[in-house]
Amino acid sequence: MTEKPVLLFLHGVGDGDPEGQWRAALDEALTLSGYPGLDAVSVIAPRFAHALKGFDEPEQLPTRTVKALSRDAAKLNRRDFERRLAAIEHRIGRQDQEHLIKAAVGILVAPAHDLVADAALETWSFKQAANYLNSKQIRAQVLNRILAAVPESGKLVIVAHSLGSVIAADLLLRLPVEVEVSAMVTIGSPLASGKFKLDDLHDALADPPSHLSWWVNFRNAWDPVAIRRGLSSVFPWMLDHVINTGYDPNPILPHTASVYLEHSTVADTIGYAVFGSKFKEVAFVERGVEISLNEVESKTLLGLRYCHLIKNELSGDIRRRYLAALRSVQAQAVADVRTHNAAIKRPLPSQIARLDFDYSDSTSLLPEPTFNRSGTSKEEAVTLLTAVAVTNVIAPFEITISKDIERAALEGLASEMGLKRQFGSDVLEAGKRAQGILRDSQNLQWVKVGALVAGTAALVVGTGGLALAAAPGLAGAAVITSALASFGPGGMIGGLITAGALVGGGGLLVGSGGGTMVTGLAGDETSVDQFEGFLALQMAAVTLRQQHKIDSNPSVWQLLTEIETKVSRQHERLDEISDPKAPSVAALAKKRILVKRALTYMSDNGLEPGVPEMAEPDGNPSDRRGARFVPQFQRTK
Repeated sequence: MTEKPVLLFLHGVGDGDPEGQWRAALDEALTLSGYPGLDAVSVIAPRFAHALKGFDEPEQLPTRTVKALSRDAAKLNRRDFERRLAAIEHRIGRQDQEHLIKAAVGILVAPAHDLVADAALETWSFKQAANYLNSKQIRAQVLNRILAAVPESGKLVIVAHSLGSVIAADLLLRLPVEVEVSAMVTIGSPLASGKFKLDDLHDALADPPSHLSWWVNFRNAWDPVAIRRGLSSVFPWMLDHVINTGYDPNPILPHTASVYLEHSTVADTIGYAVFGSKFKEVAFVERGVEISLNEVESKTLLGLRYCHLIKNELSGDIRRRYLAALRSVQAQAVADVRTHNAAIKRPLPSQIARLDFDYSDSTSLLPEPTFNRSGTSKEEAVTLLTAVAVTNVIAPFEITISKDIERAALEGLASEMGLKRQFGSDVLEAGKRAQGILRDSQNLQWVKVGALVAGTAALVVGTGGLALAAAPGLAGAAVITSALASFGPGGMIGGLITAGALVGGGGLLVGSGGGTMVTGLAGDETSVDQFEGFLALQMAAVTLRQQHKIDSNPSVWQLLTEIETKVSRQHERLDEISDPKAPSVAALAKKRILVKRALTYMSDNGLEPGVPEMAEPDGNPSDRRGARFVPQFQRTK
């Protein structure tokens, strides 16, 4: 096999670009992206425009050389393919492409431009495409001509434009058995159009073929041929990415190969496929600055350390899956912190910078974070460890981890904070107690509330409705709310910050902001599960504070009573008029029961603020919130 892959370019309809405009555009863009030009690589660019017009002698359609995998082998291949594709997706950048699509919406939704798109598919040039799709003889002639130029073995990078992308997909399963396709990049592809269906290609490519490393399809937001639909609608396992080359009065120009290939993102992706990672060539490592971590950075490090502690306890297939998820989460977390810090003009701390790695290289080592906060108080640990325990730290992935492994990881994290390992176990048990307080059955598994609390976090971001007091030693409300707005609740950072804020060391302030949040919790926008998840966070922290004789947070009681008032009033108002079995009424009834159970527990355990002191059996007064009160979960019946 050759050291560098051979680049195979498949042109679209027309004359086959005899002047090589595609090559000039790509060569210049590669150089601008920091890669060698095309002179440094072997290029194959067969021209088959004449073959699309008709055939001379009948030819046999080349047989498919790639065989279907067994069920188990296909599953493993699919997982490996996804790992490589996710790395490429990260490299390209998970941009919010909505604005790119909107750039073209004004054109494509207009009747005039619908006609432009339809006309583009009906021109004499696209009649060539119809010939390829409808004539097996023409199809065989084109494929055989291309295969005659392809080497019998080695690595191949396929770049295909327009109809060439249809041919590339057809060719993919007919390559010599010793050819490995390092990458396939399609541009301006009409393959998702119903007019470009080709035999059983959809079924044959239901899963990624074993000899293909990854496939990315680029769609120009101004290309009338490609923008209507992505290829992932046909082949869900590959990656679509929208680029924006800008408006051109000639609607066909944005479809040309040279316009696509001179785009920096397209050129960089092709350059990586052919030459490999620029990390190795430039050897650039961001060292960061020796500064103290703020709230966002500290929780990022905490969450990643917990992930690694879990990973170290796993084995077999679940370890492989968890490691793949962790690589993605760590790469994204570091990138998010870097972007966030750049926006607030803060340098990246060295403790975060050292966790970066070349995610686009699946063989690169994953740096393991260290977390040494030996001076952490129990009061601060309640917030930190409860937030970790109730959050899905590898979101958006979901992998069920046994309680024993979670316990071992939490014990290890507690130890690194300078606390007894038992404190980590106590955090897990606090979650079980919270479940017992809120639910009728103790046999139900307490669901991770990282996702459940997302609805609440959305209220925070959308309305600014959560007021937070500054916790001792932390950055306070401004940084937390700004972090929520920057990261959202969907990933590890947003989930940890949200959960940590809601259990908060400084607590929740019920006022104009808190009132907005209370209204949201009582409303339809928050499901019963999300509501229960929010209460579970509070009760887990409440019982953990009880167990370790830490003063309770009076703002929790205040918040829960505000919620009870709002939920009860909403339930009474709707119950009198709505249908008896209306879903909204049933949901409010369940919320009412849940918050009542939480308040009953707090009241029965002396956690109601402002209650006069009561006498213990020995006659000594004791504050009902004090350390001398025996919690209900420790009492005997």
